Amino acid sequence: MKSKLLIGVVGYCPPTKFDIHLANKMINEAYDIIEKKFPETPKMVVSGLTNVGVLKIAYEQAILRKWSTKGVACSLANNYPLFPVDEQIIIGDNWGDESEEFLLNLDCMIRIGMGDQSIRECNIIREKGLPTFEYNLPAL
Repeated sequence: MKSKLLIGVVGYCPPTKFDIHLANKMINEAYDIIEKKFPETPKMVVSGLTNVGVLKIAYEQAILRKWSTKGVACSLANNYPLFPVDEQIIIGDNWGDESEEFLLNLDCMIRIGMGDQSIRECNIIREKGLPTFEYNLPAL
């Protein structure tokens, strides 16, 4: 068994508006499924470092569950509030430059929303044969 389960979370960030309560419910539903399947394995949520949008919800819920956190982003993330993650990696200067590193060691992926980069990254994880939890939360 792995020493730590790496859970990737992707989803809407500003300026996209979305139903925050529904996104929270979706994240918790996926987290509950993962926890039930791997109750004894420590978990780490890996997302885009910023303390905004779906990423903020994902990190906050991870902390409530006493899971560790990791942020992988390009330098543009510094233009936003950053979540105080346990591990931080900055790669490149443009959105998407971080994708390869972000996807490197994930064990599963949660997608909340329908942004292009989120869909692309989730497709890569699915094509590797890894579990994905995909929620087509509409933008408002």
